Amino acid sequence: QMGDPFLYDTGKRSQYGCLGHEVQIEHIKAYICRPSFFTDKAVIVIHDIFGWLFPDIRYIVDLIAGHGYITICPDFFKGTEPWKTTDHWADFADWMKVHDPMKVDKEADVVLKYLKEQCGAKKIGVVGFSWGGMAVHHLMLKNPQLAAGVSLYGRIIRDSEERYNLLNPTFFIFGEKDHTISYDQITLLEEKLKQYCRVAYKIKVYPGQVHGFAQLKPEDMKPDDKPYIEEARKDMIDWIKMFI
Repeated sequence: QMGDPFLYDTGKRSQYGCLGHEVQIEHIKAYICRPSFFTDKAVIVIHDIFGWLFPDIRYIVDLIAGHGYITICPDFFKGTEPWKTTDHWADFADWMKVHDPMKVDKEADVVLKYLKEQCGAKKIGVVGFSWGGMAVHHLMLKNPQLAAGVSLYGRIIRDSEERYNLLNPTFFIFGEKDHTISYDQITLLEEKLKQYCRVAYKIKVYPGQVHGFAQLKPEDMKPDDKPYIEEARKDMIDWIKMFI
């Protein structure tokens, strides 16, 4: 029996007025936000199970754009229904079969092409949350075009030793109280990366934080969590800046 993996309440959310706009790229819709000046650096943001329309993820896109990156969040669900707060967790496994975070390669390629050809991007990174964190881990093993990645609380899939042979620098962010990812899994990830990974990597666990902690907008943060959320975001941006 899988418990509700989202311990933060996704129902009561403050409104968010987005700074970017929506674009159509081949078969994919995407939300894009650009900094106020020209840059050839870009970041792809991969949403969680709540999809590309969710206000929290758009807030993150705008936040990264504010640091000087063309930032884009494509609809990796390709127009199909995201998970909704009213859905039943008993159906989650079936939903995941149709929304596989290891099957994002085609969409990633479409977006990379768009960023290079239409936006003049020369260096591109990727950041993903939960479902998107799993997708980032997958892409950092498969796509050398992505110069750096940040995977935030993506469940760790242990299917082969190849999972640790990252192509480019990758940062893994976890919450200490995330009951979807055990501390043993994180320790194993660390051991295996030490053994197999040939590029820069980093793993960091943030005290007292539950699954999904790093996406909250400032007005939705609890005071006790705020310093850790802000630290995780700063760490995420610092990692991107180091390599992109």
